Amino acid sequence: MLCCEKSLGGESMPGGENLVRVLDGSAVPGVKNLFGLSRQQLTEMMSEFGQPPYRVGQLLQAMFQHRIDSLDQVQTLPRGLRRELAEAGWTIDRPRIVETFRSIDGTERYLVAGQDGQTVETVWMPGGDGAEQGDARETGNLRATICVSSQVGCAVNCQFCLTAKLGLQRNLSAGEIAGQVIAVLERQAVQLGRDRINLVFMGMGEPFLNYDEFMAAVRLLVNEASLAESRMTVSTSGIVPGILRFAAEPVRPRLAISLNAPDDTIREAIMPITRKWKIEDVIQAAGQVPLRPRERVTFEYVLLGGLNDGLEHAEQLAGLARSAPMPVKINLIAWNPGPGISYAMPAPEQVAAFQQRLIARGVPAFIRRPRGRDIYAACGQLKRTVTEIQPALS
Repeated sequence: MLCCEKSLGGESMPGGENLVRVLDGSAVPGVKNLFGLSRQQLTEMMSEFGQPPYRVGQLLQAMFQHRIDSLDQVQTLPRGLRRELAEAGWTIDRPRIVETFRSIDGTERYLVAGQDGQTVETVWMPGGDGAEQGDARETGNLRATICVSSQVGCAVNCQFCLTAKLGLQRNLSAGEIAGQVIAVLERQAVQLGRDRINLVFMGMGEPFLNYDEFMAAVRLLVNEASLAESRMTVSTSGIVPGILRFAAEPVRPRLAISLNAPDDTIREAIMPITRKWKIEDVIQAAGQVPLRPRERVTFEYVLLGGLNDGLEHAEQLAGLARSAPMPVKINLIAWNPGPGISYAMPAPEQVAAFQQRLIARGVPAFIRRPRGRDIYAACGQLKRTVTEIQPALS
């Protein structure tokens, strides 16, 4: 049984097999948002109000640690200062969850609205690395992964991905990216320091085509929300200039490359943007990223039935992995279907055989179990879709 919680939005509209509700609005004029500003930006702003630097720490702690989303609730700031900030037009306008879909496996898919009301998708996957169901709350230690979006839509145009059908509508700001995480942490009552939370920047969009805002969001989450960058992973389709910039970052997540093909011919056919950068160029750029002890770069590989899932493709992929200038592992993802996309899911035995061939060649390979496929929350399915889902009864 699927269910949908609605906290904002109108009635479902008829639209065939791919019913889509888009909760868009116009930008709010004259609003100055505190959420998403860096410590330096807040320091400069507070100095204009004659405030000492420690007020910035109090404000950031309220927004990111205590998850307060209203300026008048920041009790650590003097009432007079809160009034001055409000009169000057400042507000805490954190992204908000406006609609929730629950899967039979415990996964939740959220439509998250930014300041202009336009939505992106964020996914909550309880249960560590996805190998088990349930959130382990009964043991007192929550394990979960949050999948975060970096753009509204995507420009990469991967032919097997539903998000590509939206095209690129706009980049998200640092506050909109980080705010997805804070909104989900609040909804799930996560206790950082006790609960084990992973972040994967693998939702809608290509993070390295919104590089500055993506990295600003990472710094907010690390420095202000106390989330460890070693428990974050960013996935890129292979934007070589972005990878090289990423290699120089002092604070950075782990790196995953969405490879999806063992040669340039197949890759260019299913990922047109990659015509700019050959596989060898992408791998060499990834080799410039300094790795932590025991860290590996991940090659993500979506298996498309009859196209890139043969044992000969596994042999080629193993060769790429073995010749890479850095340690790698491979995550295999059986293609998740979506309306209007004509690829085929590979047979489970074909996926297993592909994995075993990689392992036999000495390459660590793992099969990623699909999460939330029934609510369009799995890899490649994020398109703000509402189909055959009934609202939950209150």
